[in-house]
Amino acid sequence: FVLPPANSNMRRVYAYLVKHRNIDRSVVAHFAREKLLYEDADYHNAVFVGTDEDGVPRHAHKRSANSSASFRLNVEGCDPRHSFHHIGTDGSLYVFEAPIDMLSYITLHPEDWQSHSYVACCGTSIQPVLKLLERQPQINTVLLCLDNGRGWPSGQPAHEGTAGREVHGGKLIPAHKDWNDDLTAEEPSYAQVMQ
Repeated sequence: FVLPPANSNMRRVYAYLVKHRNIDRSVVAHFAREKLLYEDADYHNAVFVGTDEDGVPRHAHKRSANSSASFRLNVEGCDPRHSFHHIGTDGSLYVFEAPIDMLSYITLHPEDWQSHSYVACCGTSIQPVLKLLERQPQINTVLLCLDNGRGWPSGQPAHEGTAGREVHGGKLIPAHKDWNDDLTAEEPSYAQVMQ
C-alpha cells in the first residue's frame, strides 16, 4: 500500500470541502494538520487517510474535489480495518459511511467534538468498527450514523467483537439523505435518534 503523492497545497480540497460542502474550515484544518487529509498531486482529489495503532498510514480513500464529479474509491492495497477516523477520550464511537458525512456531522455538532471517536467506513464494512472496539477499550457506545434509509448489512455491530465487555448501540438518522445534505439544507433540520 502506497499513499498517493501529495500536492504542494490544498487549495482545491479546501475550496471543495468548505465552500461546496459547507464543512467548517477549522475541522478541515484539524485533519490536515494531523496528516489525515490532503490533496493528491496528480488529480487534486481529497485523500482521507486511516492509520494503525502506531500512526502508520494503512488506508486511503480518494474523493473528487470537483463539485460536478462523484468519483470516490479506496486506494488499492489499503487495509479496510484502518479507515479514516478520529480517536477521542470518552466512550462514544460515531460510525459513518463516508468521510464527508463524518466531517459534516462534526460541523453540525461542534461542541467538544474532539472528545468523541469517529470512523468513516468508506462503504458499509463493519471491519473499521470492530478494529476500533479492539483498539479502544473505553468505547462503550456505538452510534450508527448511516445514510437515511440504510442499515448494517450484518445487523448491530455493537455486540460483535467486543471481547466480553458491554457495548451499547444506537442510531442517529439524518433528516435528509445524509449528513452533508443536512448541513447544506437551506432550512434547519433535526436528526432522529433511535436506541
